[in-house]
Amino acid sequence: MKLTLKEIRQYGNLEFLARQLVEGFITGLHKSPYHGFSVEFAEHRLYNSGESTRYIDWKVYAKTDRLYTKRYEEETNLRCQLVLDVSSSMYYPQSDYGKITFSIMSAAALAYLLQQQRDAVGLTTFASDIEQQTQIKSTPGHLHSIFLILEKLLSEIPKEKKTSVASVIDQIAEKNHKRSLVILFSDMFETYTREDELFSALQHLKHNKHEVLLFHVTDPITEEYFNFEERPYQFVDIETGEKIKIQPSMVRETFQRSMREMLNRLKLKCHQYKIDFIEADINKGFSAVLTSYLIKRAKMK
Repeated sequence: MKLTLKEIRQYGNLEFLARQLVEGFITGLHKSPYHGFSVEFAEHRLYNSGESTRYIDWKVYAKTDRLYTKRYEEETNLRCQLVLDVSSSMYYPQSDYGKITFSIMSAAALAYLLQQQRDAVGLTTFASDIEQQTQIKSTPGHLHSIFLILEKLLSEIPKEKKTSVASVIDQIAEKNHKRSLVILFSDMFETYTREDELFSALQHLKHNKHEVLLFHVTDPITEEYFNFEERPYQFVDIETGEKIKIQPSMVRETFQRSMREMLNRLKLKCHQYKIDFIEADINKGFSAVLTSYLIKRAKMK
């Protein structure tokens, strides 16, 4: 299912969109080299009279006129916490609030997929501090509550909020006493000013036995390559309001070099701590997010 970020904001029904996105992804997965992933269930078996009808696959029944049940693999103990940066910089570009829209849709799709796999999922949103944090549960009702939070977030008007990734990660590491998979969506722009604190916090997560998927959410065209039309611009820091008037060519080379150095340091530290660092380009759809999760999930079995 291909959706633009603007269409996601206009439609807004994340529960429906997440289901369609995941089902379309799984259909494609079965035709790809990743077809071996058990993304929903272990196998089908014939329904026996007297059994619960809860796991009957009605889609298969419609095609075959025979009752089959989905035989799930044993209940897993995977606990997953989706952690979403909702600071001001995540509302860039302003044309479609691209980074936050991409992150919300990705989180919704992963939450749906996790619940389909009988795994427990929770949601945390943060800026300078934790703003919302749900329990980590596997019930359909809990999943619905997560969708409602994400839909509300999708409709919110951006406010001036700074980021504090390091302190929030530290809190998550302390609060989660059971081993969990922590999936973080952030542009990590705090890395510039608080690099040591961030690396210490990431190490804290790993020290507490958590697995980590870090999705570095960016619009690379402008945020990495600084690809702006050559004319005077007034650039505004979304989080501080600071303004500067320049021509892109005056700073492009310096900006690109600084971004490369920052990203290389972040990737290196993530590699050292055995944290999966995934570059999430908001212009390239959601398949990379879902595939990265499935690869990580397969390694954790």
